Amino acid sequence: MELVTSYIDLMPAGRDGKKLVKESHEVSSELLNEAIRFHGHLGPFLILGLKAGLYANKILGKDHSKIRVIVETKLSPPYSCIIDGIQVTTGCTMGKGNITARNGESVSITFINGERSLKMRLKERVLESLKDMSTKGDSERKALKIMSEDVNDLFDISIEKGG
Repeated sequence: MELVTSYIDLMPAGRDGKKLVKESHEVSSELLNEAIRFHGHLGPFLILGLKAGLYANKILGKDHSKIRVIVETKLSPPYSCIIDGIQVTTGCTMGKGNITARNGESVSITFINGERSLKMRLKERVLESLKDMSTKGDSERKALKIMSEDVNDLFDISIEKGG
């Protein structure tokens, strides 16, 4: 498993030698390396989990003792890899029991903190774009593309407050 000092080094360069995609402000090189170490490799569903977890931390606060997460997706790789990204960013884990995984056809994540909840559903066009990965290179290229996209372009997002 090869770790990178900056995932910028993995991104393709244009004819002028400059990188085509700028480093994401959401996913730092340190966080990416931590996630790759935890998960074992770079892939798009890992990145989706990282981005969703970071967004949830921003909206609901990062407190793994209060946050609960429900993930609905196919419970096999590569879809289930999203769970590892969520674990790395939120501190919630399957072992602590504050992440629940449910079998589903799409990818939907609900983060709950008290009476507030954040619902994120992967956009269908994003899910469709991830169905044709046949090599490690395909997976890494798609992961890097997703890393450069805004979370609102990847997920349909709603925030609900109780009370």
